[in-house]
Amino acid sequence: MLGFGDYNYEHFTREHLHDTGRTPFTGPEPGEHAPDFKGKTLEGDALRLSDYQGKKNVLLIFGSATCPMTAGSIEGINELYDEFRGDDVDFLFIYVREAHPGEKISAHRSMDDKARAARLLRDQEDMEMPVIVDDLRGSIHRKYSKLPNPAFLIDKSGRIAFRSMWTRPETLADAIKELLKLQQERGLDHVVVNGGQDLSMPLSYGVLYSYRALERGGSESLKDFREALGFSGTVAVTTSRVARPILENPKRVLAIAALTAAVLTGGLYAGFELRKRRLGLTRNPYKAYEKEDDTDTGTDYGAVGI
Repeated sequence: MLGFGDYNYEHFTREHLHDTGRTPFTGPEPGEHAPDFKGKTLEGDALRLSDYQGKKNVLLIFGSATCPMTAGSIEGINELYDEFRGDDVDFLFIYVREAHPGEKISAHRSMDDKARAARLLRDQEDMEMPVIVDDLRGSIHRKYSKLPNPAFLIDKSGRIAFRSMWTRPETLADAIKELLKLQQERGLDHVVVNGGQDLSMPLSYGVLYSYRALERGGSESLKDFREALGFSGTVAVTTSRVARPILENPKRVLAIAALTAAVLTGGLYAGFELRKRRLGLTRNPYKAYEKEDDTDTGTDYGAVGI
């Protein structure tokens, strides 16, 4: 995922996986000033981070089309964007190198290549927030740790109010809410919120979304992922492939489940009525042979049957 040798590595390897475990969360820490940068959005608009200082808080998110963590978090980030964007909070997505390049989306050799990959991610994930395409050297990315999918909440003073090693929408939502509340109550531009940082890794993203992200890269991305992670990589890809219809269209799956339940219930009811008719019973046929008092003999057991 990291590839600290060559920034735009051609293949994801076991060494890159080991880098993940060995590398600390670098980049600006809570309370420090966020490094300024300038970049262009997919629409061609030039943006500078310092333009927001004194005006808005900014949630800065990093990711790529072939990153499972990006695929796992983006729906939640889209929801945060819909909920919080406005006068007090803005969102910027920084498109970085491919976490798992393949034959479909390879290591970026030109800005046009990188912009195409960014548009693919934006369109497939219904992203409405501005997407800034980082340069081929990763100039913005390198200032903010070079991790595949970190997030930084930058307050109006231009300092880090909260940072997340991996983008987790639920913790970022808590951080944004706390930041807005404290800014309103205390009239301060800067405050560190939600403990300052989240270093936990959402393992479910890799299990549930790896196939969605790797498929965008192609068969080479899938192959490299399996070889680097071994058995766990194979399990993750298989599981996420099976889970994909549910994750992509939960309403349809729920509708199918509801229809299946209705069919099963109808079948059970039909069998229930048919059994009553065959046995000539007026009571529940599945209780026909339950023990009951025999009023003629006075015994406490009734008919015995199969």
